[in-house]
Amino acid sequence: MVIKHYYNLSDHQVQYQITDRQSFKDFLGLASGDKVPDEKTIWAFSEKMSDSGLSEKLFQQFVDELNAKGLIFNEGQIIDASFVLAPKQHNTRDENKDMKKIQ
Repeated sequence: MVIKHYYNLSDHQVQYQITDRQSFKDFLGLASGDKVPDEKTIWAFSEKMSDSGLSEKLFQQFVDELNAKGLIFNEGQIIDASFVLAPKQHNTRDENKDMKKIQ
């Protein structure tokens, strides 16, 4: 729930990111061979925590613990990398050499 909340992830993305990132596994105390909860399990757990009112109390306790240690937890987003076409160079090598001489 901490990973989901602070990285603004869907249940599916939480499952994927825990599977993909060793740092998330370390945070959760999972070894590399441990089973990662699936998105439906994550959803069901989140719902039970919210319905019982425990999620707010636990998040506040988490923030208080961080503050006591002098840490600040910044919220963020995980952004997938994408490829962008770079502009093509239309000058010949000789033209580039001539331009460098002028500058």
